[in-house]
Amino acid sequence: MSKSTQQPFDFATADFNAVYRGGDLLEDAGITKVPWDIAEPQPGVIEFEQRGRIRGEVLDAGCGLGDNAVFLASRGYRVTAVDAASTAIERAIERAGDADIEFAVADATSLAGYEGRFDTVLDSALFHTLDADGRSRYAAALHRAARPGAWLDMLCFAAVPGGMPEPLAVTEQAVRHILTEAGWTVTELRRSTYLGVAEATRTFLAKTGVQVEIDDRGRTLLPVWSVLAERS
Repeated sequence: MSKSTQQPFDFATADFNAVYRGGDLLEDAGITKVPWDIAEPQPGVIEFEQRGRIRGEVLDAGCGLGDNAVFLASRGYRVTAVDAASTAIERAIERAGDADIEFAVADATSLAGYEGRFDTVLDSALFHTLDADGRSRYAAALHRAARPGAWLDMLCFAAVPGGMPEPLAVTEQAVRHILTEAGWTVTELRRSTYLGVAEATRTFLAKTGVQVEIDDRGRTLLPVWSVLAERS
């Protein structure tokens, strides 16, 4: 991870509703387009499904515009997709069309009303957006929402060279500690890649001094932890 950050940002002030409407995600960061809207499911989510890591009732926590949820629904899974940003849910419902998905606006650090419901929990890049306390509350909320023996499949920005700046990126040790403290048993944690929209983050990356790989389709190739865990 680059230590030559030129300008710090308070990621706790991120306004997700604003960026979904074309406004600023972070003050002075130059992010006015949704950086994670690649208009298709994340390759890491497709890999989870191909590896047989999806079963039963599925929670897509922090579903954003719903492309991962639509993919899973198309594969025959019963999916509940939640996000704290109401604008994201509104647009996800439109994008999903007639896909059989239960969308809802919900605080993922609480998930009140979803206790003991899910066999699989998917987190495609929500965990790292929270501060330290929020990550702990979130991991505990997912544990409450999951059934005994449920699976957690998570993609989380990795605090490694060529990745997003800390604290937006998370160390392997922090991921393991927070999940374990919340009652999850981590069964696999390895490096993978998350696709983003380079155009949306070019100014932000320049200001932070972080250099990331960009493919020939104009997508950032961001290092993430691909985490598999089981509810103890």
